[in-house]
Amino acid sequence: MRIAELAQRTGVSRHTLRYYEKEGLLSEVVRAGNNYRDYPEQMVQRVIMMRQLKALGFSLKEIREVMNALQAGSIDCAQGAALMAQKRAAVEQRIRDLRDVSRLLQQEQLRLERSAAAHHSGARP
Repeated sequence: MRIAELAQRTGVSRHTLRYYEKEGLLSEVVRAGNNYRDYPEQMVQRVIMMRQLKALGFSLKEIREVMNALQAGSIDCAQGAALMAQKRAAVEQRIRDLRDVSRLLQQEQLRLERSAAAHHSGARP
């Protein structure tokens, strides 16, 4: 299949697919005689999995490691669970950090609203 079809079926842009190929994440790509990329059918599931891992917060290096381990059959459920636990812990920390930022923004918003109200009523802040 051509890159346009792979992009359409996976929701990943052509530019991103080319980048993944350059980074060695799509190693099964064959060049036809006309130099067009020819992607095998199994590439759809591979790209979808890569997109899902990226959405879960995996770096491209980590995605490469997971995909290589899956391809080699050297990853087991315990390893997969440990990877997911690590990513989940990072996400939970990010959520805590974002909540802290949200509280600070709310405090500043309230301060500015009180200041604006004081200026409109003629009072000093």
